[in-house]
Amino acid sequence: MSPLPLERPFRFIASLAAGWAAGLSDFVYPPVCPGCGVRTGSHAGFCPSCWRKLRFIERPYCEVLGLPFSYDPGPNILSAQAIADPPVFDRLRAAAYHEGAARDLVHGLKYRDRTDLAAMMAGWMLRAAEQHVHECHGILPVPLHPSRFIWRKFNQAAELGRHLAHLSDRPFIPSALIRVKRTSRQVGLTARGRQDNVRAAFAIAPGREADVFGKRLVLVDDVYTTGATVSSASRALKKAGAAEVTVLTFAMAVSGPI
Repeated sequence: MSPLPLERPFRFIASLAAGWAAGLSDFVYPPVCPGCGVRTGSHAGFCPSCWRKLRFIERPYCEVLGLPFSYDPGPNILSAQAIADPPVFDRLRAAAYHEGAARDLVHGLKYRDRTDLAAMMAGWMLRAAEQHVHECHGILPVPLHPSRFIWRKFNQAAELGRHLAHLSDRPFIPSALIRVKRTSRQVGLTARGRQDNVRAAFAIAPGREADVFGKRLVLVDDVYTTGATVSSASRALKKAGAAEVTVLTFAMAVSGPI
């Protein structure tokens, strides 16, 4: 074996150390399926059973609300819901149906502090709206109220947005939009109750108007249910002069194609 060049020993040692650290990490925290917990060959990988339960939202879908169609009605077709009640945002995209393994990912990130799942979820979100993400001027999460943030310790939408910005090389502006109203939890509320709960809940942070005015923005959240939260946040962005708001979530609460 030829001797290592003198200029490479530190790089070689660093490589060995990184491999040793990765092996130790896998020993202490063995890679498991994020859906069911069974051992897998690598981190951020599903077992075959859970992978089959993960349904991605694919075209054809409504160009505005992203609702999947059961058949292809042709290009640029809108759903009846988008025509009857146009949203305040410009478009919505979601990576997966909020069921099975996708729901497990959302709950793991949100309720079990599994922030390690955010990078994988953000990768699928980028796939769902790649063109709009790459054309945007900034990515921002739906913010938590400060009191909720202290209790929860992190914002799951911000974790997704941070990784999305890293993957797409777009600016991440998590402090541009703030939550000025302490709202109740949306879970369990009716559609009207959700709208009332988050009405006027968001505003542009003082001094951050330039981050929004005239900009194409991607607003990130974990799940789209009735749209009350992202609509309220989008309304604040549009009022501040945002040129375009694309809402991007990991999952959408819809039973199937319409």
